[in-house]
Formats: sequence, structure tokens, C-alpha cells
Amino acid sequence: MTIHSHRFVEEYEGLTGFGLDRETDENTVICYLQKFSDDELMKTIIKRLSDDELESIFSTISRIMKTHLSEPEYHRLFLKDSE
Repeated sequence: MTIHSHRFVEEYEGLTGFGLDRETDENTVICYLQKFSDDELMKTIIKRLSDDELESIFSTISRIMKTHLSEPEYHRLFLKDSE
């Protein structure tokens, strides 16, 4: 059973670029993150990242989630805990 999805990047037909307007910026970040987390790309790049780069990515994502998600949202949306 698949519990993760990356449909946005598959269906989005708008502009991908940064700095034009908030909506385009948001859509671009979604596309970049979904493309970045692609299994084949991650398999290729993960071993090339330095320890500092790994820590930076992990810390940034963790900080964003702590800032913008409640504990229940974190469990439901990120961990995909079932009730």
C-alpha cells in the first residue's frame, strides 16, 4: 500500500521559476522538493553529499516542520501515523 504521493509535480503545468509572485514561488518549491526526493535522484546524489550538507538538509526540514506543524499534523502528515 502506497502512503506517500508526489502527484503535484506530475500534474502541474504552470511556470516553474522563482521571484515572480508568491503562488509561482510556492508551486516551484513543491516541484523542486518532489523532484529532489525522487528515488533515482536520491540514490545518485546521497553518497555525494558531505556530512555538513546532510546535516543542513535534515536540520532545515526539521526546523520548518517544528515551526509550521502541530504535533498531530506532524504525525498525520509526515509520519503518516494511522489513528
